[in-house]
Amino acid sequence: MGTIYTLWIRQLKRYYRSRSRMIGTLGNPLLFLVAFSYGFGPIFQRAGEGTDYITFLAPGIIGISILMTAMASGTDIIWDRQFGFLKETFVAPVSRLQVMFGRTLGGATVAVLQGIVVLFIAMFLGFRFETLLGFFLSLAIMLVSAIAFTAFAIAIASLIEDVQGYQFIMNFLVMPMVFLSGSVFPLNDLPKSVKIIAHFDPLSYSVDGLRSSLAGIAYFDTTLNLIVLGLLTVVFLIFGSWAFSRIRL
Repeated sequence: MGTIYTLWIRQLKRYYRSRSRMIGTLGNPLLFLVAFSYGFGPIFQRAGEGTDYITFLAPGIIGISILMTAMASGTDIIWDRQFGFLKETFVAPVSRLQVMFGRTLGGATVAVLQGIVVLFIAMFLGFRFETLLGFFLSLAIMLVSAIAFTAFAIAIASLIEDVQGYQFIMNFLVMPMVFLSGSVFPLNDLPKSVKIIAHFDPLSYSVDGLRSSLAGIAYFDTTLNLIVLGLLTVVFLIFGSWAFSRIRL
């Protein structure tokens, strides 16, 4: 447990020392939040969706922020492998499983903090969550989602040896996940084929869970969101542990 705690704290310090990285991971979600809320808000209201667009959009942007921050944590694995820090960690008398869990918790904590920052910015723009209980439930959903996405990022980064290749894979995975998750537009009136794809998008359940808890708007059943996120977390942790244990230095 001491090793996990040490790596967790190190990941937090490492991230928040890099101001450019903080701005970078917040940049796209904030751009989506401001541009979409003011640009598509009137169209959304004329469509008669029954709520203002910022109420619909904010949980989706929080989910996007958590996903992007969690995925960005995978680059640390590649940099540490190239500069030798990972080798120093592996020669220590601790298991790779502990190292992986420590890094996952550190990256997930950063992702949750970024999500909370986006939530407060959304509140400044006019978003209001419905209940205090819903707010605390959303924090739990943020944490579970962040752990799942960070573990997935570590798994992918463990299988790739260069940063450019990881960034290419990240963009290839993240952008379809974002736009097929219902984060910026409702899934209700989409073609059936797109709805089917959305059911296989992990971000869909994170966004829908946040939207349900914060705004009382749900596409999936709330229980289904929690079950799927829990299963994804277990699967991605197992996948991440397997991939991390196979890293060759």
